[in-house]
Amino acid sequence: MSHVFHRDPSVALPVVVAGDGPYLIDRDGRRYLDASGGAAVSCLGHSDREVIAAIKAQLDVLPYAHTSFFTNEPAEALAEALVSHAPEGFSRVFFVSGGSEAVEAALKLARQYFVEIGQPARHRIVARRQSYHGGTIGGLSAGGNVARRELYGPILLDVSHVSPCYAYRGKEPGESDDAYGARLAAELDAELLRLGPETVMAFVAETVVGATLGAVPAVAGYFRRVREVCDRHGVLLILDEVMSGMGRTGTMYACEQEGIVPDLLCVSKGIGAGYQPLGATLVHERIYDAIVSGSGAFRHAHTFMGHATACAAGLAVQRAIAERGLLPQVRSLGDALLSALRERFAEYPFVGDVRGRGLFVGVELVADRESRQPFEPGRAVHKRVKRAAMARGMLCYPNGGTADGVRGDHVLLAPAFIVDERQLTIIVDTLAEAIDEATTTDH
Repeated sequence: MSHVFHRDPSVALPVVVAGDGPYLIDRDGRRYLDASGGAAVSCLGHSDREVIAAIKAQLDVLPYAHTSFFTNEPAEALAEALVSHAPEGFSRVFFVSGGSEAVEAALKLARQYFVEIGQPARHRIVARRQSYHGGTIGGLSAGGNVARRELYGPILLDVSHVSPCYAYRGKEPGESDDAYGARLAAELDAELLRLGPETVMAFVAETVVGATLGAVPAVAGYFRRVREVCDRHGVLLILDEVMSGMGRTGTMYACEQEGIVPDLLCVSKGIGAGYQPLGATLVHERIYDAIVSGSGAFRHAHTFMGHATACAAGLAVQRAIAERGLLPQVRSLGDALLSALRERFAEYPFVGDVRGRGLFVGVELVADRESRQPFEPGRAVHKRVKRAAMARGMLCYPNGGTADGVRGDHVLLAPAFIVDERQLTIIVDTLAEAIDEATTTDH
């Protein structure tokens, strides 16, 4: 009998015992091609010897020391590396242990910033429906994932939610991308005016929407318009790149491709590639300067922030990505994966959309391609795809509620940056077989 409180105690999980590149191996010797990196985490696969050696070397020197007494060399070096590639104006990094903590820190930084500069009335948060920003009370409040919020609604913060930039379902017939982006920016502007912009501290958004929508990039120009709206009203822009950052979309930070600079930037998952739990909130210099020149310190901390071993792992991951030239590979392999999926499902009746950026790809499933009608939620098609793919030796990351929070199914793919073209072919073929099984059976 297991004494672990598993995610779903009713499911008997295989026991994983080893990793081999992009593969995981269970206790029975079965190999699984990890086509989702867990949850877009394992960007270097599961057996990178250089990262493992860096962790072992750090453990030999210093596993951990509390950051109220010391800084440490890996944290300082990793912060320097992250800032050196960050958008202009970012000068500091606040290390945490995961994405939820990174978002929580960003929300608290936003609040403290406005108190420091003499605008204490700013406390409201605006975010988007069909989003996810973590499982803490602050992150879950900002998120717009209906299923994850439902149980905890009474204890969540009062956050306003506007429309996501979800072209497949959000664009009106005949509407151009430019007009669609302008309409969404006008909606945000109207919501800020309704609330009273002098009371709003931040707008929070995923640069590329991850698990809740399935790798949905914004239309061109949307984020530039959002930045303009935020600037006009003095509202901070917090970008959540917990899934889409750290090279996953082909650039180190996904916002590089949007041509904007946020005020706070949250990363995790790929920063440590699963070798250690690690996340970070990157802080623009004007926010840092306001706090340091005001009260002097950020009133928030965690026991394991700046963990020496975790930061050593993160530094090794970042060096591997840079020294092996993996970002161009992410872009080329990502283009190949998108093209192969679109070709494979071009006429497929149960695939409505294939979208994404880099090695961050979503496949939206529909009951009817022409009308875009979702499957009935009770069929749980996304869960069937997961089971069918796993039975064939491939891992993918599905979710439900894609269309409106209740209806809709998609599958998220986020393979390791080290996959090859042969493995991409396996991913496409296996996913097609799994979707066939999931959409044509009623068991």
